[in-house]
Amino acid sequence: MHALTEQFIDNDWVASRAEARRPVLDPYHETVIAEVTVGDPADVEAAVTAARRALPGWRATPERRRGEYLDAIAAGLEARREALAALSSRNNGKPLAEAYQDLDDAIACYRYYAGQASALGERQGQADASGLPGLAARCYWDPVGVVGLITPWNFPLVSSAWKLAPALAAGCTVVFKPSEVTPLPERVLAEIVREAGLPAGVVNLLHGDGQGIGAPLSRHPGIDKLSFTGSNAVGEAVMQAAARGVRPVSLELGGKSPIIVTEDADLAQARDLVMAGICYNAGQMCSATSRLLVHERLAEALFDAIDEAMGALRLGDPLAAETDMGPLATATQRDRVQGFLLQAEREALASATPALAPPERGCFVAPRLYRDVPTDSRLWREEIFGPLLCARRVAGDEEAIALANDSDFGLAATVVAGDPARAEAIARRLEAGNVWCNCDQVAPPHASWGGMKRSGIGRELGPAGLDAYLEPKRITRPTAG
Repeated sequence: MHALTEQFIDNDWVASRAEARRPVLDPYHETVIAEVTVGDPADVEAAVTAARRALPGWRATPERRRGEYLDAIAAGLEARREALAALSSRNNGKPLAEAYQDLDDAIACYRYYAGQASALGERQGQADASGLPGLAARCYWDPVGVVGLITPWNFPLVSSAWKLAPALAAGCTVVFKPSEVTPLPERVLAEIVREAGLPAGVVNLLHGDGQGIGAPLSRHPGIDKLSFTGSNAVGEAVMQAAARGVRPVSLELGGKSPIIVTEDADLAQARDLVMAGICYNAGQMCSATSRLLVHERLAEALFDAIDEAMGALRLGDPLAAETDMGPLATATQRDRVQGFLLQAEREALASATPALAPPERGCFVAPRLYRDVPTDSRLWREEIFGPLLCARRVAGDEEAIALANDSDFGLAATVVAGDPARAEAIARRLEAGNVWCNCDQVAPPHASWGGMKRSGIGRELGPAGLDAYLEPKRITRPTAG
């Protein structure tokens, strides 16, 4: 068992000021595989001091050179691909194939922002029409400064890449708090950063929980911007902390995403997309399409197909090749999802999904489809973060769109229709930041990611992800002569 009592500050591992620790679990074996420090505000102070000291040198580093560092981080991840995938599966519980996909997504993200860093250098100082005679203007983009990054446990290495890569490309220095639930893969990332040769203080990684690290990091006056991915409750607390000093925030929060299936949809394709949207990562996705709205003509056939597919899933060891779904990441999350199962019983919700027998050990919850769920049900309204799917029949597109938009959240949606033009027309009217038509949930690094309403503020990935860490500057002067 590893004791993760050190913090990565100024390119060195230093002892945390905190004496208390918390266990890190393997959710399949339900055994303690490490202990991690809960962290201390003094750790935050040291990391912010290091990041502020490193900021002038890093922001002066040519953009192309910053891109070379990002390419080196990508190469370091690629060199450890097999070991990191296995470590992530063991720490998080996701099947090995999904962990490999996570690694590939993270590698692609660092490489994409390596290119964006070079492109940023090319656009610095571009002339801009001033609109006034006798004046000329040029545009520049400066880094925001020292940024605090806080990521969740469901996609280790991916969530951190979405934040760390654009922040570094922009010229920001970083204090990064990964989830205390899945610290092991991110700890390796710190070693990769050091091996890549980044200057001391540019990236600082702090292990700890919300009280020891998250809250003091959010309110520290030396942090110029906060970027948080996680629950709405914590996101609101981060936003409140950032209000002191009028510091900008980027928030990627919860979701209760719909999947709309029209009567002309291909049944097999609809089944597969519904299954992927609720069962990938055991449903532990903010973009999980957990509300199914299906045309009444196709409903029974689709419900039966989903029940059959769920009953055929193989739950087990995430490191085993035959496993389709691993355990939930924590016992706490398993208990939360089981609470919704009990709520479904209290509400007398109908389900014909076969009761899978999960393994004797592990934080498992078998997937389940609930049919004809009332719109005032807790299961219909609240984010569950587990493989529980709620469905309703609809008479047509107008009803489907209205029910889809009747939510506090607006992160994502999927539309499955036989007519591609119809699918896009529906998608255009949905209140969601990301909509997939007749395809899986893809989030390539060049495309923006983020939501509407209570699903967050701002966008990650793509050019917008880089702009989130930049401050535009316009310099106007008289024309020569």
